[in-house]
Order: sequence, then C-alpha cells, then structure tokens
Amino acid sequence: MKLVWCPENAAKAYIDAVNALADRDLEETNVAELVAAMAGGWRAQLIVEAWSRDAGAATGVGLRAAARHARGRHVCVVPDEQSAAEYVEAMRRAGAAAEAGSVVVGEPEEAMRELEGVDLMVVDCRRRDAGRVLREVRPGPRGMVVVRKGADRRRGGAAAVFGSGTRVVRSTYLPIGSGVEVLHVGVGKGPSLGGDRPRWFRHFDHYTKEEHVFRRRR
Repeated sequence: MKLVWCPENAAKAYIDAVNALADRDLEETNVAELVAAMAGGWRAQLIVEAWSRDAGAATGVGLRAAARHARGRHVCVVPDEQSAAEYVEAMRRAGAAAEAGSVVVGEPEEAMRELEGVDLMVVDCRRRDAGRVLREVRPGPRGMVVVRKGADRRRGGAAAVFGSGTRVVRSTYLPIGSGVEVLHVGVGKGPSLGGDRPRWFRHFDHYTKEEHVFRRRR
C-alpha cells in the first residue's frame, strides 16, 4: 500500500486553504496553500506540523483547512509550554482557535512517540531540533511526505537526517517562500537517497547563526 495522488482532492484542499487564509494579514500564505494542497492530494489522515516560534499561523490555518476537507487530523508539535502558548495565540489571532488535543508539547523523542502513522510532516527548519524531529517521525503504512520550510538549495539534503530504516525515494526543492524541500518516504525495502551519505551532517541555526554538527544514527 502506498500514497496515491489525487489531483481533484488537491484542488479542493487548495481552494479551502485559500478561502481560510483570505483577508488575513499573514506571512508565507503561498507556502501554506502549497502544503494544504499536498495534504489534500495525498489524502493525509495524520498531518503533523513542527512549528517554530515567531513563524506565524499561515501554515497551521492552511493545514487545518485541508485536514477538515480530508477528514483527517492536524497536530502541531512544539518543544515547550511557552511555544505552545505562542502557537495557540497566533492561531487565535488568525481566527482559527486551536482545538483540544491539536498541540503536543515535548522533546521530539517524546512528542513524536505519540504520533504513530504520519502521512504528511511539515517541519520549519528554523527549529534548532528540526533534525531530531525528522529522525523521530514515524511514517504510516502508505509512506509519508515531508515538507521542510526554510530549506537550503541542497536537493535531498535532508535525506541523511532520517533514522535508520527510513527510505527516502524522492526529493524536490521549490523556490517558494524562504525555500521548500519536499521528500517522499517510501515503504518496504529498496534504495534510499540518504543510503550512501556520510554519518555526519550539519544544521545551520537561523536564530543564532551557528552551525551544528550531528552524528546520524544507523
């Protein structure tokens, strides 16, 4: 079983997101509309957003609209209670009050443990723990689509970050907003884009301007 793209659902989810974002003074609405279309087109039942502080609410609004359309679930993962409060407030100002159970607080290892079977994962690369989030995400039986907001132009650059056994079969970079990388995680055995990459990788922290080096788990 695998994710199957449905253009009609993608178009409907895109329209729902456009309507939800209309007349709201939010940044990165183009990225929000894109990920909403993806959520609808892939018929994502579990959509997880790894939100970064000060990122705004556009992506959350778009994904929630898509989740309603697909009768799925949209969850936002944040590292601490302060970030959770800021996210809830950002969504409230955008006219989309956070629903009960839609925000999960905790370190990536703890938060992602509660979210088995992710169909669509949206990660803001401004998060210092973005790499850890990707390593802990647990795809669904149909595979998973990962969207990295604020990604650099290294195509497939995130493939080596995933945990052992994760098979990245496709990667595309889109010059939308501050940069978007889309990765398709497959199911079953087979080659992976990150299979022959080194065990060490770098992550640039946009807030501190520091470069961090991590060791990839096998």
